Amino acid sequence: MATQLRRNSTCSEAEWTARQELAACYRIFDMLGWSESIYNHISVRVPGEETFLINPFGLLWSEVTASNLIKIDSEGNKLCNSPHPVNLAGFTQHSLFHRHIDWAHAIVHTHTPDTMAVCSSAQGLTPTNFYACFFDGAVGYHDFEGITVRAEEGERLLENLGQNRVLMLRNHGPVVLGATLYEMFLNYYMLQRACEIQVKTAALGGAITVPPEVVAVHQRDRDLMLVKDFGRVDFEAWVRKLDSVDRSWRE
Repeated sequence: MATQLRRNSTCSEAEWTARQELAACYRIFDMLGWSESIYNHISVRVPGEETFLINPFGLLWSEVTASNLIKIDSEGNKLCNSPHPVNLAGFTQHSLFHRHIDWAHAIVHTHTPDTMAVCSSAQGLTPTNFYACFFDGAVGYHDFEGITVRAEEGERLLENLGQNRVLMLRNHGPVVLGATLYEMFLNYYMLQRACEIQVKTAALGGAITVPPEVVAVHQRDRDLMLVKDFGRVDFEAWVRKLDSVDRSWRE
């Protein structure tokens, strides 16, 4: 993604690039209808640092820009001058994963109706559509314990995530982690689609479950596409769409 460096920037070029990509991600999620008022979170680790960027609590996702993202450390301390606080649930959950999982560079948690519906269903995500088959056997589940603001819940969150990149918080919503922001974005896109289709299929009265041997072939062929920059071309395409509407996120 082409970046636009600020004049008199006090942060490194790597941080500014991360800020712009994260701001774009917030705006794209909002454009696609995946935001939830001033709530929910997307975070990225600042390259080369044990710090991460997260949205200012109180702003709509459509108001997020590169410069108003909040930089915090793993203890939740703000490392920038911002008039906005950090959502406690965002810090508790995201800092936990960033701190304990080396590869977790980008993390998103949402409350979209379809992903919440699947999280609230007894069967969870099922291999009943093209997108859902990508995730079969690669999703963790965490039982609902209320708003995720207590540090002591962290051990159970990590245990239930396991080696997966998706954690479905039952009766709540999904958490998707990625080694890059692009990977996280594309995996979330496919998970959102999987849930939308599952909800629509359920409304029709039933679904066809894909046999395990077919799921295995599906995932084998998926893995041929898992290149280093997995998701990058998808993300950059949406950035172009975003720029055609509003470029203020870059500032």
